Amino acid sequence: MVPGGRLLMLALIALTPAVAVTMPSPAVAASAAEISRDASAALSRLYAIQPAAKMLSQRAKGILVFPHMVKAGFMFGGQIGEGALRKGGKTVAYYNSVAASYGFQAGIQSFGYALFFMNDEALRQLDATRGFELGVGPSIVIVDEGVGRSITSNTITSDVYAFVFSQKGLMAGLGIQGSKISKISK
Repeated sequence: MVPGGRLLMLALIALTPAVAVTMPSPAVAASAAEISRDASAALSRLYAIQPAAKMLSQRAKGILVFPHMVKAGFMFGGQIGEGALRKGGKTVAYYNSVAASYGFQAGIQSFGYALFFMNDEALRQLDATRGFELGVGPSIVIVDEGVGRSITSNTITSDVYAFVFSQKGLMAGLGIQGSKISKISK
């Protein structure tokens, strides 16, 4: 075991019950109505804390919202969740998002994220392949507080803007991650 590895392992064992108690349990195979309701609520919360998201929503061709993602790992990790594609304020399709990662990482967390598709080509690419892979295809800007403050209707130049929100739990480390989004039937 690497130096400090035992200490890390003991810390994880000690923290796991505390984190598990504070984490919301993910819904297994949520219904279409539940996903749609949760996506609407998540967007409302996001708009309240990030004005740039509200501004982008008015120009977006579609918004893909994953209200409840769960990520866990120790060296190898994964994340999963279901979401809704919204156009004109209405849910038009459902998707799942899965990711795998490898690297120095440990913990568990839940979060949500929303992808704002700013043009028809980026939105078409969502279904053009067997799963939309983040990091491949349209240009994606991850929006944090600093980036959010600089977005105006005149500075929107990327294909997709991503917002991460409602982070809970403990996940630490560095890693390489690939995320795939696929359309599902509900």
